[in-house]
Amino acid sequence: MAQLDPSTASPAPADYYAQIESGAAAIGALVAAGDLARPIPTCPEWTLRELAVHVGRAHRLAAQITATRSPEFIEFRSLPDGRFPGAPAAQAAWLAAGARRAVAAIDEAGQDPVWGFGSMVPASFWGRRMCHETLVHAADAQLAAGQEPDPAPALAADGIDEWLTVLMPPRAGQADPREQALPAGAALHVRPADAGGWVIRREPAGVTVTRTAGPGEPAAGEDGGDGAVVAGPAARLLLLLLRRVPAGDPALTVSGDRAVLDRWLAAAQF
Repeated sequence: MAQLDPSTASPAPADYYAQIESGAAAIGALVAAGDLARPIPTCPEWTLRELAVHVGRAHRLAAQITATRSPEFIEFRSLPDGRFPGAPAAQAAWLAAGARRAVAAIDEAGQDPVWGFGSMVPASFWGRRMCHETLVHAADAQLAAGQEPDPAPALAADGIDEWLTVLMPPRAGQADPREQALPAGAALHVRPADAGGWVIRREPAGVTVTRTAGPGEPAAGEDGGDGAVVAGPAARLLLLLLRRVPAGDPALTVSGDRAVLDRWLAAAQF
C-alpha cells in the first residue's frame, strides 16, 4: 500500500481535463498531417492510426462508463461513435469530440461510483486515468514525429504517482511483478528535481511505495545506498518509468546500483 504525503496536492480536475483535450489535440494535429502509417517506436505494434484509434476509443469508453454509471466494463464495439473516420478531414475532429465527451461525462458524474478495472471507483478516477493515458500516448506520437514532449511538472509527477501506486500494483489474487523487479531489501529512489519523490522498496511483506519530502530531497534516513537513485525533471522521469526514454537520457542521472533500475524497467509494462 502506498504511503502518501497528505501535504502533496494533486492536480485539480480542471488540470486533468485540460490535458485530456490538449493531448487529443496534439495527436489530432499529427493525424491531420496525413502520415497515419507512421510507426510508433515506443509502442512497436502501433502506427499513428492505431494510436489515434486507441486514444479516441479510450475517451469514449470513459465517457460511456461515467455517463451511464456502469458497474461493469463496456465493450469497445458497443461504444457510440467508436469508429475512426475514413475521411481525413474528420479524423482530428473525431479525437477532439471524444476528449470533450469524456471531460463532460466525468465532470457531471463527479464522485458517483462506476466500474474501474475490476472494482467500483468514483467517476473522478477516470479524469485522472484519461489524463495520463492521453498524456503518455500524445508523447508517443510526438516522439515518433521527432518532437520533444514536455508535460507540466505537476501532471508528470501525478502520472508517476498513478503508475507506482495505482497501475503497477497487482489486482486481487494476482502475483506482484514488482517483487521480481526488486531484490529483497533493495529500493529504487525516484527523485524529481521539480516535485516530491518516491522510494519503492522490497520489504519482507511486499513492495512499499513511500513519498519523499520535496523536490530532489531524500526522506529521512534514505541515502540511496540500498539500491538505485534516478533523478531529473519529473517529465523525463515519467517517460523513463514508462519506458519511453532510456535511462541514459541526458536529462537524467542514475547513481547507486544501476542493475536495480534496469530490473525495474524490465518489469514495467504500460
